[in-house]
Amino acid sequence: MGRAIINHAAESELCPRIRVKRFKIETKSKKPATLEWIQAFMKHSTPHLGGLALFMFLTGARVSEALAVEWGDVDLKAKSVLIRQTKLGNERRAHLPLPLIVALANIPRSNSSRGVFWYTNRSNAYRVWDTAIRRAKIERLSFHSCRHGFATALLQAGVDPVTVAKLGGWKTTRHVFETYGHAIDDSTITDRISGTDLTQRMHVDSRKPHKMGTT
Repeated sequence: MGRAIINHAAESELCPRIRVKRFKIETKSKKPATLEWIQAFMKHSTPHLGGLALFMFLTGARVSEALAVEWGDVDLKAKSVLIRQTKLGNERRAHLPLPLIVALANIPRSNSSRGVFWYTNRSNAYRVWDTAIRRAKIERLSFHSCRHGFATALLQAGVDPVTVAKLGGWKTTRHVFETYGHAIDDSTITDRISGTDLTQRMHVDSRKPHKMGTT
């Protein structure tokens, strides 16, 4: 703000132009949830809360989108759910993996007008969210860490950013790559370049006798 005021004053010839050094601001990166974290969380939470965490992790839904899901949006037979995207103002169909189908099937249905996960807003869910984390004695992660984990897990599984953006409802692939891409801390990952099958075939071929030709 101060830098903009100084530049404006200089352009209006109210003062000489002053160069103001821009200092680098370190931002804390958000940590993605993992499947192991989700499973530990679910063991110490209600079916509604545990199902909410797994839903966000396996569909990439924002917490507001997940809380807006109603039973009429869920099709267990077709393994799909309708998600209304709050930021983009449109809808998308998400796949329901088997663990999520099981979790949804175990959630008691209410006769009230509440959604699948019962909580009317993120504030209500937030209170019990922290309680479950303390009970599970796991690292404190936010709602968004589940959506973050969805993108990170897919990227590390080799799914391209274009597909990840489509599945999670992100506007651009650049946002997915820059925000959710994380380097894998494992130097042995370079073994994937050669491939197990290729390495095995090379080993077998090396044991075969080779005919020597004459020149």
